[in-house]
Amino acid sequence: MALDRTKLSIDGIESQVPHVEMHDHSQRAQWLRAAVLGANDGLVSTASLMMGVGAVKGDAKAMIVSGFAGLVAGACSMAIGEFVSVYSQLDIEVAQRKREQQTKVEGESSDGTGGEGLPSPLQAAAASALAFSLGAMVPLLAAGFISSYRVRLGVAAAATSVGLLVFGCVGAALGRSPVGRSCFRVVAGGWLAMAVTYGLMRLFGSSAL
Repeated sequence: MALDRTKLSIDGIESQVPHVEMHDHSQRAQWLRAAVLGANDGLVSTASLMMGVGAVKGDAKAMIVSGFAGLVAGACSMAIGEFVSVYSQLDIEVAQRKREQQTKVEGESSDGTGGEGLPSPLQAAAASALAFSLGAMVPLLAAGFISSYRVRLGVAAAATSVGLLVFGCVGAALGRSPVGRSCFRVVAGGWLAMAVTYGLMRLFGSSAL
């Protein structure tokens, strides 16, 4: 009987180890995927804003200032949204755990606390803002030191395209999806956002003058 209990306890420990490792890998993948999405959002938003301003004004300072303003506003918006989202998920999970514990028999209600699979709201907000800022810095650094108007727009578009390709490849690797299809979706979406912003600002800017 003692040997059987020892074997059962060992089997129980061995069965719990893969679960913990899978949980850690899953949480790590969620962090990486959220970082990639935040950086991609910052890249597309800032590049589209800079292209839109560049369609109306050829001044380099106006493009840089508008891009930096978009970086700050977008990072703050992402941080607040992520904080509220994760905090709401924590509240929902804690409430669900309490309801489950009330229905369980005594002795099975101490399986853990709620929210163990979710990051801290402050950590999630900081990571989201940082990822957005890193993505937004790509077009800012690419076009910030170029005086020629046409060259500046071309370099900003080229740097944004390269960044979108990189984010598409990373997203495909994390999601285990086809690389070509993922890159095409990301690049096409980024170019569509830049083209729409540039075209609308060009149209409204020329009609206002």
